[in-house]
Formats: sequence, structure tokens, C-alpha cells
Amino acid sequence: MLKTLTRYKTLYLMLIPGIIYLLINNYAPMFGLIIAFKDINFAKGILGSDWVGFKNFEYLFKTADAYIITRNTILYNIVFIILNLVVAVALAVLLNELRSRFFSRFYQSVILLPYLISSVIIGYLVFSMLSAETGLVNKTILPMLGIDPVMWYNEWQYWPYILTFVKVWSSAGYLCIVYFAAVVGIDQEYYEAAKLDGASKMQQIFTITLPLITPVIIIMTLLQVGRIFYSDFGLFYQVPLDSGVLMPTTNVIDTYVYRSLLRNGDIGMSSAAGLYQSVVGFIIILASNYAVKKINPENSLF
Repeated sequence: MLKTLTRYKTLYLMLIPGIIYLLINNYAPMFGLIIAFKDINFAKGILGSDWVGFKNFEYLFKTADAYIITRNTILYNIVFIILNLVVAVALAVLLNELRSRFFSRFYQSVILLPYLISSVIIGYLVFSMLSAETGLVNKTILPMLGIDPVMWYNEWQYWPYILTFVKVWSSAGYLCIVYFAAVVGIDQEYYEAAKLDGASKMQQIFTITLPLITPVIIIMTLLQVGRIFYSDFGLFYQVPLDSGVLMPTTNVIDTYVYRSLLRNGDIGMSSAAGLYQSVVGFIIILASNYAVKKINPENSLF
């Protein structure tokens, strides 16, 4: 052991700043978990505040909105994971077919553009499309189709489709680049052998491309599954403009906690919600990884 340390002492010294950063940035803040079990009193401080056990967790489960926010959070994330996977893989395969030095970079830039735009800007872009008075949809598209204008921000039934479209539009580009990098890394000899055997382009995709990028697909999916109890706050708060009429389809755990914090100022309740999301997400990703490991150990995350 000592011989190994001496031999690679330079590498270990280079590792120290990274370890220090990891401890300060990722582990030191975990001390704040005790806030979820306390009735925070700023005069007493965090350590001096009274313990309340699991009382801070009760408001997530006893409120009348508990079912709605949990349902929305889980169902939206399931749909997002599935659609992002399908769209991103399809785009990656398409990019691979169109690949050349100029076009690959051009298409990567175009696809990544929505991902680089912040949720706030996306919210304004959506508003410019759906505004009842000046929106492109009401002023241009619907009249061309002979359809009466729609008060989008007063009609909750349209928003599951709107939010799903915006989410896929804004995040599939990033996933596409990840999958595209995996596709580009496939040895071209596989495709050449398939062509000699008379395989069509679709057969090559389903027998070579998809099977060889399956480990990357599983890893990316597992990482998303681990955050299934989290939501894109900007998407569900900024895009619907915090409209109360739309809450049956736009209210999720994150937005509910945020509104509760603004209304009640209870940090303990907000911390409890965050801890609840983290623990459940951790359990889900362990279970998902275990299932993958049982089916194919080589494709598991760990």
C-alpha cells in the first residue's frame, strides 16, 4: 500500500483539490438534513430549534392536493422519460445518417439550442405563442384553420400536451448528442459486414445501432428514473405563468413546496419535501438498477 502511494504520489496530490471540493460541495451541506426534523426558529438557530420528528412530512401527505401533486409529478416524468428516449435516439440515428464534418456540427448546434435556453426564456417564448391577445397561435394559425381563439391560460385540459411538447423540445437535444456520440463510436466494420449480407438500413439500425448503444440508453434512463419525484421547476412554474386555473394539470411537488414556502415561510416543511424526494428517488434508482442487473449485469449502472 505504501509503495503504491509513493509511486503515484503526484497523482494523489492532484486528486486532493477535487476531493476537498467534493466534500465541501456535496457532503458538508448534508448537515442541513436535520432541518427537515426541526421546527426552525431563527432566534434559536438550527441546532437550538425544537425537534418535531416527522411532523414536517405530514403536510405532503395530509393535504387535499397530495394525490394531485404526486400523480402529476410521477406521470409527467414517466411520459418525459419515454418520449425523450424515443425522440433523442431517433434524432441521433438520423444525425448519424446525415453525418459529415459540416452538417454534423450544424445539426448538433440546432438541436442543442433549445436546451441552452433557460426555462424563463422558454416561458416567454411559449407565452408569445399562446397569448390570447398577441399570440401567434390565436392571431395567425387558428384563424387560418377557421378555429376560434382559445384562452390557453384559462383552459387546463390543454396543458399536459403543451408541457410535454415544451419539455421534449427543450431536453431531447442534449440527450440526442449523448446518443449521437455513442452511435458515432460504433465500429463501421459492423455496418460493412451487414451490407455484404444484404441488410437494409432499418435492419442495420435495429440489429447493430440500437443493441450497441443500449448500455448508454440504460444509464441515461436510470439517471432520469432516479429523479422521477423531481420536476423541472421552470417548466411547471414559469411556462404556465403560475396560473391558478391550470393547477390541476401543472401543480407538482416542487411548485407546491415553493408556494407553501412563500405562503408559510416554513423552511422545515420545504426541507422535508426535498429529503422525501431524494430518499424515494434513491430507492427507485436502486430498484431499477437491481432489475437491470438481474436481466443483464453488463448494462447495470453499478
